[in-house]
Amino acid sequence: MTIESAKDFFAHPETGALKPLLKEITRRLEFLLEVGLDYLTLDRESTTLAGGEAQRVRLATQIGSSLTGVIYVLDEPSIGLHPRDHARLIKTLKDLRDLGNTVLVVEHDSETMREADWIIDMGPGAGKHGGKIIFEGTYKDLLKAKTLTGDYLSGRKEVRAEAKTQVLQEHSQRDGARRAIFQQKNTRVSAKPGAKPKAEALHIIGASEHNLKNIDVKIPLEKLVVVSGVSGSGKSSLIDDILARSLLKYFYGAKAQPGAHKKIEGLEHIDKAILMDQSPIGRTPRSNPATYTGVFSFVRDIFARTVEARARGYKTGRFSFNVKGGRCEVCEGQGVKKIEMYFLPDIYVECEECKGRRYNKEALEILYENKNIADVLSLSIEEAHVFFKDIPQIADRLKTLVDVGLGYMKLGQPATTLSGGEAQRVKLAFELSKKATGRTLYILDEPTTGLHFDDIQKLLNILRALADKGNSVLVIEHNLDILKNADWIIDMGPEGGEEGGRVVAEGTPAEIAAHKQSYTGQWLKKAL
Repeated sequence: MTIESAKDFFAHPETGALKPLLKEITRRLEFLLEVGLDYLTLDRESTTLAGGEAQRVRLATQIGSSLTGVIYVLDEPSIGLHPRDHARLIKTLKDLRDLGNTVLVVEHDSETMREADWIIDMGPGAGKHGGKIIFEGTYKDLLKAKTLTGDYLSGRKEVRAEAKTQVLQEHSQRDGARRAIFQQKNTRVSAKPGAKPKAEALHIIGASEHNLKNIDVKIPLEKLVVVSGVSGSGKSSLIDDILARSLLKYFYGAKAQPGAHKKIEGLEHIDKAILMDQSPIGRTPRSNPATYTGVFSFVRDIFARTVEARARGYKTGRFSFNVKGGRCEVCEGQGVKKIEMYFLPDIYVECEECKGRRYNKEALEILYENKNIADVLSLSIEEAHVFFKDIPQIADRLKTLVDVGLGYMKLGQPATTLSGGEAQRVKLAFELSKKATGRTLYILDEPTTGLHFDDIQKLLNILRALADKGNSVLVIEHNLDILKNADWIIDMGPEGGEEGGRVVAEGTPAEIAAHKQSYTGQWLKKAL
């Protein structure tokens, strides 16, 4: 039974001993309705909730407590929330404020900023380029401020991908001939001169997983396609549970069983599928952007080739923090020591021997361009790209990390400290660093999570470039800046839960905006 149905079920007037009990049950269900979780079922396991859903459940709990004089700190509560539901979330935050509490929200959503009493803008950039308060004041004052946030909110800047963007051009120059051959190969010759080649597509037939209503869905290929819809409308069931699992099983023999559907047609039009979700790139401090993208192997090789290393007989293994030899044995190369908290999450503290540098004294004595291996891992990706500019194997891979907006991260930053959005962009950068083959389907689940408008611009340029190179990009997204720049939109709904699971509208952004029954269209019309 959904929360909305449960509220109706318990709302019957009752006298006697049950009356106060039913009143409390109804009251708590109403709090969940207020934060837009009406589509969730009462037996839904907490482990299956998205991060935004879990945060809103906790928020509903706090509203019910009616506490005053409390400071509430929320980290992007709009994650996974359709624009239609933002108003309900904002009303909830205002109710907490009006009770006499202070509500502090870390957020990039323009609607939330518009309704805020006070805004603190951090910057001006990220990483070493940030860390300063560049503005504080009201929303109206922010519109006049000369900051990136102010520029985008006021309309002085706009998130818009250029046609045939050149973002990836420098990564593709070495593959120019291959791309030309690929484009010729994939241009279908028409019987009539001047006729456009037939556009290919994937067809999901009879999708019925979870709340999907035995629907057929067409996904055009070689385009930027966005799947939208209110929370619980069936987007993840369709794309993650059915399509992604089917593709992983078809191409790679994955064991996870796809969700209920009859068949998928058109698989012969793609060569491979890449799923880039927000799962961690590693679950221990040993994993980092350098190891995940393969850059670290080249870095270790460079240190092993130095005159001093060869004189001492050091091999590449000496500069690995995963094996004995060069690593600090006290922390076993992790730079931190894990303290088990048993009933609480484990915590990590800096190693007292190596002070977080991961290596022993002998390994740190080997220098390349006046830096040891620990110094290199402490560089930001942006700095490392300049440091290794003359080594193409490293510079090319680091450039892709900079292009997706991760230049501020440290090269050796532990995977456990990366947010879901950062992990997803590391994966995207890794795929971009590979040689272009085309005919690849990329699937991303809400890649704009945690991104500022300027970062969304960078991400959009990358996604557009992938599509322009003959790949297909499929994105689950609520962000209107991504939606209005899509080639094709599949809007699910009309509501969440049992009232969802259908295709409400499909077409170009302009066609969706003109669709009166589409909630996405109503908001997209304003954005366009």
